[in-house]
Amino acid sequence: MASISIRNLVKKYGEITVIPDLGLEIPDEEFVVLVGPSGCGKSTLLRILAGLEAINGGDVFIGEQKVNGVPASKRDIAMVFQDYALYPHMTVRQNMSFALENRGADKAEIERRIREAAALLHIDEYLDRRPKALSGGQRQRVAMGRAIVRNPKVFLFDEPLSNLDAKLRASVRAEIKALSQKLKTTMVFVTHDQIEAMTMADRIVVMKSGIIQQVGSPEEVYEQPANMFVAGFIGSPAMNFLPVALDGDRLKLATGHWVKGEAVPGLAALDGASRSLMLGIRPEHLNVVSDGGEGLPITVDLVEPLGSDTLIHFTLGDVAAIGRVSPDLRLKPGDRVNLAPAAGKVHLFDAESGEVIR
Repeated sequence: MASISIRNLVKKYGEITVIPDLGLEIPDEEFVVLVGPSGCGKSTLLRILAGLEAINGGDVFIGEQKVNGVPASKRDIAMVFQDYALYPHMTVRQNMSFALENRGADKAEIERRIREAAALLHIDEYLDRRPKALSGGQRQRVAMGRAIVRNPKVFLFDEPLSNLDAKLRASVRAEIKALSQKLKTTMVFVTHDQIEAMTMADRIVVMKSGIIQQVGSPEEVYEQPANMFVAGFIGSPAMNFLPVALDGDRLKLATGHWVKGEAVPGLAALDGASRSLMLGIRPEHLNVVSDGGEGLPITVDLVEPLGSDTLIHFTLGDVAAIGRVSPDLRLKPGDRVNLAPAAGKVHLFDAESGEVIR
């Protein structure tokens, strides 16, 4: 097992810099998820760790070993790909044993490892089948089994669930999380799906344009986002952003409505300073209040019933927003209700820099 240390990493493709200067420390046995939109550099970073991409600057350590220039075959890592990358002419057993046989491992030891991995992943009955006879989820388990039998220092996952349907994705997601707890191995998982990141990670690394925006536990990046990008990327549906102006100890929306100061933790930090501000409220932190309550009167534009809850779409001024409410309300388009932000759940951002104000 091994930690990972990335220091002042630079990666370029010709004149294009995709990772300008990145530093990240991953302790031994931690499950870290790299998340961000397409093109943010997360898969490039994973391929650098795997030894599949050369770097233009900085250092990468796996354990105590500096691996700059060390080929992939010498890094003692195992990678699980999006498309499984199984040999179609080999059986499951042969796919799982191939790397160990190339190393000259003892046949009895190879069989023991295959049996243990197959039992762990519930693929015992498929060992003599070829990949074409397996479902997508079964193929993904075989790909993980092939990685497990190698007993590597580090596991790398490159969007391994994106080819699976929604129900199977949730099932395999839970299996990978359980696997990480059983194996106690350092794992780095890449995804663009923030739900995968939230449910699986010990820590999440949120990236944008090759730059780390925030590193923290799922709870930290959800409850204390560092900036508007993280706030808008983590959470589904995304956080609502409303322009506001400071007026005394209250915030005034463009519609002329007020948000009470005690509901906004970052308000005291302003100290009366004049600047462009943005209020961030997650849909689930908007509560329906009575007509006499201190809420924002809105007209429902669209209703999305989800069973356990209901999403209502509405407009404040010229800003489209979403609220998550109880399905028992039975709201429909055209209904008018009052919404009030939950105390302490409102975030305040500098509109120009996007940074949070605490």
